[in-house]
Amino acid sequence: MSLNKLDILGMEGVIANYKRGRHTIHQKHCIIEFPNINTRKDANKLIGRIVVWNTPTGKELKGVITRAHGNNGAVRAHFRKAGVPGQALGKKVRIIK
Repeated sequence: MSLNKLDILGMEGVIANYKRGRHTIHQKHCIIEFPNINTRKDANKLIGRIVVWNTPTGKELKGVITRAHGNNGAVRAHFRKAGVPGQALGKKVRIIK
């Protein structure tokens, strides 16, 4: 799939999980899956984009897509401060910039 800038803005994805290891969970780093991104090559085009998750109270938590995760189009996003709460897992995020 060829991506252009108009297709990328406003694209919605789902927070799949935190970045984690065997004994540690990194709550500032999330793995995000986008429905139309199926390859690592397409995922690399999203690096540097800003994603936002809206909390139930109306706040916006912003993160930056830092790298691809695996070969099937998932990406990693870095969120600042305390990271993302557990209630955000499985919820939608949106690319805003």
